[in-house]
Amino acid sequence: MAERIRARFEVLDERFRRVGGDQWMERLFGDGRWTEGPAYVPAGRYLVFSDIPNDRVLRWDETTGAVGVLRQPADYANGRTLDRRGRLVSCEQGTRRVTRVEHDGSVTVLADRFEGKRFNSPNDVVEHSDGGIWFTDPSYGIDSDYEGIRADPELDGCHVYRIDPGGDVRRVADEFDRPNGLAFGAGESVLYIADSRRNHIRRFDVEGGVLTGGDVFADCDAGTFDGLRLDAEGRVWAAAHDGLHCFAPDGTLLGKLHVPETTSNLTFGGARRNHLFVTASSSVYGLKVNFSGS
Repeated sequence: MAERIRARFEVLDERFRRVGGDQWMERLFGDGRWTEGPAYVPAGRYLVFSDIPNDRVLRWDETTGAVGVLRQPADYANGRTLDRRGRLVSCEQGTRRVTRVEHDGSVTVLADRFEGKRFNSPNDVVEHSDGGIWFTDPSYGIDSDYEGIRADPELDGCHVYRIDPGGDVRRVADEFDRPNGLAFGAGESVLYIADSRRNHIRRFDVEGGVLTGGDVFADCDAGTFDGLRLDAEGRVWAAAHDGLHCFAPDGTLLGKLHVPETTSNLTFGGARRNHLFVTASSSVYGLKVNFSGS
């Protein structure tokens, strides 16, 4: 039986008053070094996540609660998403590329270079309904041998990119120190991007694969922001050092779900997308909530 830890929702705005769920969070896994990249696969009823320093990808089975190694070595895989055809798209820090696992198990390299130069270490990724793949490219995977392979950067900084449906790669944002988590909102007309070095989230308008705007949406009051997700009400959930921070679409910090370890990322799963999964330091937590992911 999974270890249970009391769930604590901290209300900071009255709009957060009815947000909640189970009284207990379950620790589904606790034997990692730095867990990341959670993605729920409805067809198989399982959660995929990374344990980056141990260079492995693991799978938690919803029907049995069992956790097993899905892939090792795993090219220091970090963030991932499930595309609209049910294929896993992953950021690999070791190989410095974005890949997709096809239904037959083969791997397709979607992008590994921009203008002939290798990426730093793709970090997190989302798909737009037009088929475009958007990802961030900080340098964590080449800064040391802990989360990747130490190397000199070939590009002039840490940027955000889009892989067009035809395969062309474009730089879509370049005013970041360490771009990290990203998520679409407001019917995909908005893109939120966290900058972990600057400890804030920026909000961009999206039209035709082009970003405009980029004002600061929210600042972090506990460490730094990492992964981002939205719920069905349009609220932005951000991983931070003390747990998950929840923001209204207007940028107001509504409340927090406190987690006993430094959180890195989150995703929603289950039949009704109301099973919240959180990767945090050495562990993965699960919690049934009274709201759903977008």
